Amino acid sequence: MCDIIHIVLKYNVGGDNVSALQKISVKGFVVYFAIIAIAVLLAFNYQLFIVENGFAPAGLNGIATMIQYKTGFSIGYMSLIINIPLCILAYFFIDKSFAKRSLVFCLTYSLSFILLQSIGLEQFQYNAQGHDTVFPALLSGVISGFVYGICFRTHSSTGGTDIISKYINSKKPDLNFFWVTFTLNAFVAVISFFVYAVPDENNVLIYDYKPVCLCILYCFISSFIGSFIIKGTKTACKFTIITTHADEIMNDITVKLRHSSTKLSALGSFSKDEKAVVICVVNKHQLIDLQNILNSYDGTFSFVETVNETYGNFKHIK
Repeated sequence: MCDIIHIVLKYNVGGDNVSALQKISVKGFVVYFAIIAIAVLLAFNYQLFIVENGFAPAGLNGIATMIQYKTGFSIGYMSLIINIPLCILAYFFIDKSFAKRSLVFCLTYSLSFILLQSIGLEQFQYNAQGHDTVFPALLSGVISGFVYGICFRTHSSTGGTDIISKYINSKKPDLNFFWVTFTLNAFVAVISFFVYAVPDENNVLIYDYKPVCLCILYCFISSFIGSFIIKGTKTACKFTIITTHADEIMNDITVKLRHSSTKLSALGSFSKDEKAVVICVVNKHQLIDLQNILNSYDGTFSFVETVNETYGNFKHIK
C-alpha cells in the first residue's frame, strides 16, 4: 500500500513535474470541487432572487419553482424527484462520467436549497414586490449563465432539460441541441402565463405577461453568459497568408510580434504556380500590426478568421 502511495505521489527525476496519475487525481478533485461550488451558488441564486419575484426560470427547475409557488412543495425536494431518475437514465444511455457529475451537482443543489430554505434568508432576499422585477431576473440570469457555462466546461449539467436535451440529441443527432432546449424552455414560459395568474376582488383570474417576459429575459441572459464562458475569452485572429515571401514574413512575425508561424506548400489551381502558405494565430490587438507587415510584400494575399480559443501546452516551448 505504501509503495502505491509512493508511486502516486512521486516526482520525476528533474523534480519539475508531478506524475501523470497525481495530475489526474488533482484535476478530478478540482472539477468536483467546482461542481459543488456552483451548485451551492445556484441554490443561493434561487433563494435570493427568484422564488420571491413571481417568475419561473428555465427548464425543469422552472417547473419546480411554479410547483412551489402554487403548493409550497420545496424546489429542493422536487429537484431530487426529477433529477435523480434523469441522472440514472444518463448513466445508462448517455455517458457515465456526465451522469455522475450531474448527479453530484443535483444532489448538492437540492440539499443546499433545502438547507437555505430552513435557515431563512428573508433579510437578504431581493423581493421586488411586483415592481422592477426585471432586476432580479437580470441578476439571476447572469449567475445562472455562469453556472451553466462552468457545468458545460466540466462535462456536467444542472439536470432537468439539459439531460433531456442531451439524450434526445444522442438519439437524434440531426436535432440541434439548443433548439431542443429552447423548445422545452418555451413550454415553461407559456405555462408560467397561467400559473402566475392572480384573482381580483371578484375572484376572477387576471393573467399577466410579465412572468413570461421575465422567463424569456432570464433564458436570454443565462444563455448569453453561458455561451460566453463556454467559448472562453482567449479569442484571437488566424491569418492564412499565400505569398512568395514566406521566409521574410515568418521572420517579421517572430521578431516583431513574438509569435511563431507554420509554412505549407501550395499550388494555385489557375496559374499552377507553387507558392507558400503561412498560417499564424495572433492576438486581436496585433491584427493591424500583422496587416502592416503583409502590406510590405508584393504577391501576398491573406484572409483572417476569428479563433474562439486556443489550446495546447505552450509552457515548455523554448
